[in-house]
Amino acid sequence: MGIGIGFGVAGFPFSSVGAYHAWIDLLEEQGADSVWFSERLVSHTPTLEPMAAIGMALGRTKRLKAGMNAVIVPFRDPLVLAKECATLDFLSGGRLLPVFGAGDERAPEWRATGRDPRGRGEQADEALELMARLWSEERVTFEGKHYRYVDAAISPRPVQQPLPLWIGGSSEAAIRRTARIGTGWLAGLQTPAQVAPIVRAIREKAAEYGRAIDEDHYGAGFSYRFGSPDDPPVQRQLAGLARLPGVVDPAGLVAVGSADDIARRVEEFIAAGISKFVVRPIASDDADLMAQTTRMLEEVVPRFATARPAAAGPRA
Repeated sequence: MGIGIGFGVAGFPFSSVGAYHAWIDLLEEQGADSVWFSERLVSHTPTLEPMAAIGMALGRTKRLKAGMNAVIVPFRDPLVLAKECATLDFLSGGRLLPVFGAGDERAPEWRATGRDPRGRGEQADEALELMARLWSEERVTFEGKHYRYVDAAISPRPVQQPLPLWIGGSSEAAIRRTARIGTGWLAGLQTPAQVAPIVRAIREKAAEYGRAIDEDHYGAGFSYRFGSPDDPPVQRQLAGLARLPGVVDPAGLVAVGSADDIARRVEEFIAAGISKFVVRPIASDDADLMAQTTRMLEEVVPRFATARPAAAGPRA
């Protein structure tokens, strides 16, 4: 099983665009597996649009992969989204790691745009089928409830064939969606104990569909800090997590302490069936974020490097 550890951030915790570019450069230079961007289209908090951010990151680097965690399909046109993904993968030489979801009915985008979240799962299913076909077929004709295509085609196609199609979400519908059409799954804000039954359920459901998802195509994320739970940035993070719907134990969603403590959290997720990670440094400013990222790359990531072939990075 190949262990891959990528990095993400919540919002835009940088003092400037230059500081953000410096962080991307650090990930590239220090051999990070990937960088990840979250989707939040409606927000008063600065947050980058993931497709544009991925384009910048891939264009600035040569080996770093980039993914989205996760793009909400019903907010986007599937033809445009498929074309964007194909273009990003083509121009980067196959470094895109796309993850998609149907969205939470409580997300502010629904109300802000006057859309009804009901039926979003069915719409996402149709869109994902369309995108997968557009990435691999010469012409696509499709007749569905939400979309009708006749001889649609895109070019250039993705370098990766098939292009990874990971799914986010833990509902029964998300489990079915992953098992039926996904090539991988990425958890949300969940502990190892919460993730383990989802991984099992996806494997069982995939078998019912006559499919199998690769063992190392299950991912999860957590925030971390080399330091103390009493550090002000940690306390702010825990307070923010406590305000989120459905979060019962904010402390269970972060790993704080020594390199051993953080590595132990990675191992707990691996025991739950996870092999791909999006870790988010908890920091107070630009310098602290760079230091936290560097320590993770130097003190924790190498412990898991032997779990994958030396000649090639993990393929999501």
